[in-house]
Amino acid sequence: VARFLELAHRLVRETSGLLVIAKKRSALTRLHGLFREGGIGKRYLALVKGRWLNPLQHVRLPLHKYLTDEGERRVSVSEAGKQAHSIIRLVTRWENFSLVEVELKTGRTHQIRVHLAHLGFPLAGDDKYGDFSFNKKLQKAGLKRMFLHAAKLSLPHPLTGAAVTLESGLPDDLSGFMARLDANETRNHG
Repeated sequence: VARFLELAHRLVRETSGLLVIAKKRSALTRLHGLFREGGIGKRYLALVKGRWLNPLQHVRLPLHKYLTDEGERRVSVSEAGKQAHSIIRLVTRWENFSLVEVELKTGRTHQIRVHLAHLGFPLAGDDKYGDFSFNKKLQKAGLKRMFLHAAKLSLPHPLTGAAVTLESGLPDDLSGFMARLDANETRNHG
């Protein structure tokens, strides 16, 4: 039994998928450095509202963190913000939805959600930056949370340096929702 277990990074509460946990303090310190320096490849699957057309798109939009009057943390695209870079690849497209893979080159707070919403493609089920009336329809159709999944991490092992690739398939609730889309909407690959 490991005596030391510590989370090396965080995900937004509703995000499913991969988390990295260190079993030694030395590994944790190295992992924190890798995350900070961009030494870990991070890819997410996101279902968005709308028909994403570009097979590959680099999104470089600076992000600014602020607090709402109610004290809630929010992020917006702003020249006053920090540089943020996402690479978005089209996976599958339906009539009213698109499944995209988002590769993070930087790891800013809410980066995927804000970049996609700013471009007019809000995440399905996103209660902060999404399309709220659309989300209500999605809830009735069976999507009970935001459709964002940490699907793949690539990193050097923190102690040995050996290349490590971790992958996580979509959980049942998200794959089940996609199956319902397939049954109800026309699907176009790429």
